[in-house]
Parts: sequence; structure tokens; C-alpha cells
Amino acid sequence: MAILTLLAEHAADLMTRDPVSLDATTTASDAARILTTRGFGAAVVIDPAGHPLGVVTKTDLLTRARGGVASEDATPIRNVMTTAVFSVKTDTPASSVVDQFLALNVHHLFVIDSSGVLVGVISPIDVLKKLG
Repeated sequence: MAILTLLAEHAADLMTRDPVSLDATTTASDAARILTTRGFGAAVVIDPAGHPLGVVTKTDLLTRARGGVASEDATPIRNVMTTAVFSVKTDTPASSVVDQFLALNVHHLFVIDSSGVLVGVISPIDVLKKLG
């Protein structure tokens, strides 16, 4: 049995930089279009200073659509998003990032700098890419 080693020290070594983010005033229909055309399952919602406010997922938007909301939904995503944003700092140890994925059972961890500004995102695929 081969032993795999995580070839990263910190969250900054694992993250994808400059993730797609949405303004809180983006409409639900625009958010759905962005997620669909980019092939993403979720996007972080940020304030004007770049601080994460929440996350909107395809599931959030599909749930709204199933509830009978028109396809041209002008509702701001701040009214649709999940306000829990699971984040780590750039200097969080990579082993702690893995532990958080397992403990939280999430698909994305958002990476913030020392002032709380969004700088990256980590998915389980990002972690797998750093195994050697």
C-alpha cells in the first residue's frame, strides 16, 4: 500500500486564486446563469470590500425554482444565499484544511487574507492535486 503525502504547507499552497465571486445585489437569475455557464456548483457572495458574506449554490437556486419562482428571478442573492461561509486563512496549515473538509463535510473552503478579504477557494480536488 502506497503512502501519500500532502505536498503543501498552507492553505495558500492549495487554493485556486481569485475565485468567481458575486455581489450581494446580483439577481438570482444572473447567479444561475453564471454558475451554469462557468460550470460551478457554488460561488461566494462578497461585500464591496471583498469580505465574504455568504455562499449561493445551484441547490439554493434550484430549490427556489422548484418553489415556482419565475426563471427571470430578480431577487437579490443576498435573500437566497446561505450566510455560513466556511473559510480559512492563507497561513492555515494544509493538514488543518483537510481536517476541516472532513469535519464540516463541505465542498469548498474559502481562503481569506489577514484582513478578511477573499483571495482563494479550495475544493477537495485541489487537495487531491497536491498528493504525491
